[in-house]
Amino acid sequence: MTGPEKEITIYDIAKKLNISAATVSRGLMGHPSVNVNTKQKVLEAAQEMGYRSNHLASNLRKKKSNIIGIIVGNLNSSFMSNVLAGVENILSEAGYNLIISQSLDNVIKEINIAQAMYNNRVDGLLVSLAYETENADHFESFVKRGIPLVYFDRVWPHPQCPGIEIDNVKASYDVTNHLIKQGCKRIAHITAFNLSSVAADRFKGYEQALAKHGIPVEDSLILRTDLTLKAGIEAAHTILAMADRPDGVFVINDACAVSCMQELKRNGIRIPHDIAFAGFNNDTEASIIEPNLTTVNYKGYDMGEAAAKILINRLNNSGNALPVDKLIQKSELIIRDSSLKNK
Repeated sequence: MTGPEKEITIYDIAKKLNISAATVSRGLMGHPSVNVNTKQKVLEAAQEMGYRSNHLASNLRKKKSNIIGIIVGNLNSSFMSNVLAGVENILSEAGYNLIISQSLDNVIKEINIAQAMYNNRVDGLLVSLAYETENADHFESFVKRGIPLVYFDRVWPHPQCPGIEIDNVKASYDVTNHLIKQGCKRIAHITAFNLSSVAADRFKGYEQALAKHGIPVEDSLILRTDLTLKAGIEAAHTILAMADRPDGVFVINDACAVSCMQELKRNGIRIPHDIAFAGFNNDTEASIIEPNLTTVNYKGYDMGEAAAKILINRLNNSGNALPVDKLIQKSELIIRDSSLKNK
């Protein structure tokens, strides 16, 4: 059994063509000092021999990698697929490649990914924080080195790092207010384990709507989870076991809302008649589940494009101190059958 083939170098090409390694190097880079015939021979030999240019060494010399890193909580939603499509559209036009990583909403994993992105010398970073992230200290190395960092969707307020998000407090207020107007008086709120960033804002909106209608916040109705499909099933069993069940449920993402609804339906709960439901993000499953899920819609593609444009702007103006961009994107409440008790 033979081992892996030896990596071809410019010296191997130089030996084959009987020219200097410097000429090969210049030929591969398309340098005008190398004549057209020699350049053609160098490129043909490189392809034939399976030469791979050493981008890392070249990048170290140029101090530029042309790679942008993006860290997201989860890749398993249509919203995030749309964000990535928007980001990719802008970055590829600007000549950048994208490295995509998901933290699975785990802060330890997020810290490790940030370190790996830093070590791989990305030119810039786009970040949507994990639900359990309580501070952004692990991104300080980027700030100190002047590597542009843009937050999107789940942002961390930082004077040097722009962010693009929706008004989560208002969106959450609107969802809760809608459930109350449908006659709900005991609304369960399924949220993240740690109330930081987005989860905190969505909780605040929920709280404000209850307060406006004189409804107290009940700790027993706040279910802290990791917001996965499995968490939705577990939340359904928690609700079923309650002596005084809620008449409405507001979940801060659609995936968890859908699995919770399905499990409650399997156990004989009629939706919305017994319990009205609302989610957040307008993922594909929201319009497939029966009854269709009331949710909050905002355009992932537009958010991805906007975040990437801010980042490219920062990269192109690295010498100038730009004002921090803070963009609030529009969102809308989409009312569907899962919450309509008053038909």
